[in-house]
Amino acid sequence: MEETPLKTVALHAVHQALGAKMVPFAGYAMPVRYTSDLEEHHTVRRGVGIFDVSHMGEFRVRGPQALDLLQRTTSNDVSKLVPGRAQYAYLPNETGGIVDDLLVYMLGEEDYLLVVNASNIAKDWQWLQRFNTAGAELTDISDHTSLFAVQGPHAAAALQALTDVDLKSIPYYGFVRGTLAGVPDVLISATGYTGAGGFELYLPNEHAAEVWQRILAAGQPYGLKPIGLGARDTLRLEMGYCLYGQDITDDTSPLEAGLGWVTKFTKSFTNSESLQAQKAAGVTRKLVGFVMDGPGGLPRAHYPLVDAAGASIGEVTSGGQSPTLSRGIGLGYVLTELAAPGTPIFVQVRGKNLPATVQKLPLVKGTDEAPPTLAVV
Repeated sequence: MEETPLKTVALHAVHQALGAKMVPFAGYAMPVRYTSDLEEHHTVRRGVGIFDVSHMGEFRVRGPQALDLLQRTTSNDVSKLVPGRAQYAYLPNETGGIVDDLLVYMLGEEDYLLVVNASNIAKDWQWLQRFNTAGAELTDISDHTSLFAVQGPHAAAALQALTDVDLKSIPYYGFVRGTLAGVPDVLISATGYTGAGGFELYLPNEHAAEVWQRILAAGQPYGLKPIGLGARDTLRLEMGYCLYGQDITDDTSPLEAGLGWVTKFTKSFTNSESLQAQKAAGVTRKLVGFVMDGPGGLPRAHYPLVDAAGASIGEVTSGGQSPTLSRGIGLGYVLTELAAPGTPIFVQVRGKNLPATVQKLPLVKGTDEAPPTLAVV
């Protein structure tokens, strides 16, 4: 059977010229690192870096039926949005799981932008089409849109010289459409997936190269560097942000995953009655963050989690080394009675039960003022 060729982002050749290691990721050839994951992680956490995440999917939803479609298919209350604001949400499926998590931007009256995970573009598109019985106007603009994430405590300073928009005045989960690096109508969004603060920039592919180069030049005094998806994963893990396909899936309950804050039962949506019943009954397991008690042993996805007697209590969904803490950290589902911060648990690593402690999220203090945007897969 022939393998499907990998798709490429508009800056594929640019990343190669920068010496990036390119790897298959969600059907795309993407830069996983330029130097080292550790160096790139610290660059973002302490200063500023730029990610090319143009593999993400973007859908426009317009017309008189747009709001109704989004209210029926997403978990959050889209009616609360006003132009210039965005919200995090998920698409519930009909069996208690999650089709995908996403961002919903209100661009204007009867005009919305959805940002979805790269690995789920086709699935999400089909799901929305299935429920679009009243005829909202849906357009997939993914292949024509580039998305850069400029992240870190110096992100606003690094970008400010490139735009007349007062970047520091944009509220978290707010956005402005303005000229940046000479390109008009760039969507400048105060969102991100690192916990380090910053902006996400949406623009047409034809302007991607010039904007990228101008950001690198403007950011040079602030130490801005290109950052790969390897560091992006450790940054999101330190914050406890869910990754679709690992921490949340078609088979995981959003309430178990801690997504009750974007589950609004003030409206009716896909499977809302069942989720409301689950909330009333209480969940039997919860997604938690944990830190290894000692420097040895790295938790990885699917490693068993056990109690002091060696009995199974769950499994790791995401794990690795925290560059900030110099310890192994992870996310995993555990029995509800063992989910409280401070609870001792054990991770089975190569046949050994290594001690860890459940901790309140985020595992590392970031600079963002609100919960996360969506995971990138």
